[in-house]
Amino acid sequence: MKPRPWLTTILIFSGILILGMAIVYPILKPEKKLKVYQPSDVNPRLVDESKQGVKEDHTIADFTLVSQTGDTVTQEDFAEKIYVADFFFATCPTICPVMSSHIAELQTAFKQYPEVKFLSHSVTPELDSVPALAEYGELYGAIPDKWVLATGDKKHIYNLARKSYFAVLDEGDGGKQDFIHTENFILVDPENRIRGFYDGTSGDDMVRLKSEIKLLLRESFPEKY
Repeated sequence: MKPRPWLTTILIFSGILILGMAIVYPILKPEKKLKVYQPSDVNPRLVDESKQGVKEDHTIADFTLVSQTGDTVTQEDFAEKIYVADFFFATCPTICPVMSSHIAELQTAFKQYPEVKFLSHSVTPELDSVPALAEYGELYGAIPDKWVLATGDKKHIYNLARKSYFAVLDEGDGGKQDFIHTENFILVDPENRIRGFYDGTSGDDMVRLKSEIKLLLRESFPEKY
């Protein structure tokens, strides 16, 4: 039996329509955007009392730190950048080596992306001098203008951890007896807003972080990515 001409036409038309939809749909479908985290979105134990319940306009506070090269580092050095922040100390024998190894891997993955940087804050700044941070950076292959290892005033760093990055669960005043130790990585966008939290010791979370940095690159720099 010969195929009916009208049936052949319908089959061809249907095939073209399905193929067209398969090509066009991914283009037209809006890409997922990462959440912008406000204090009210975060576990209250992570949020300083002064910030709890705030539902909008949270950004990372201005900071002044010193890098492993001895240069002053401010928020201006991260202007129009995506960056990953963490908190560590150079003599840490437990989680910090794993975290730093993961940042080293991310640095390699995003080496050719000038819009992506990394900022590691020392939680023992009285011990982590510029030479100590430089030595630590060399150990992990930190590129100074890509991955900043920062020391500075302890209270200032601890305020950033608690009131800006929501990186730690414990309370404290940044005094001599205060000590924070956290595995959290925090993803920050070019507008200084928090876009994600990750376990810096988790391989699975590092896969997710890598994917979400790329997603944020496309959102933040659509003309380029």
